[in-house]
Amino acid sequence: MTASASSPAADDPARYVGLDAGEAERRARARGWTAVRMVPPGTILTMEYLEGRLNFEVEDGRVRRAWSG
Repeated sequence: MTASASSPAADDPARYVGLDAGEAERRARARGWTAVRMVPPGTILTMEYLEGRLNFEVEDGRVRRAWSG
């Protein structure tokens, strides 16, 4: 199976850095991410990997870091 433009596998998390958090979430869901998690800097997270999840570190309403899993 190949990745399509609306598939999370074809999406680069780095493209969300700098976006408004709400806009980043809307774009991520439109591109097929099934879970979007937003956390403030320094939040302790588990290391479990969840297919289809996009994580955003958000500060002052902007995405500062983004990664899958």
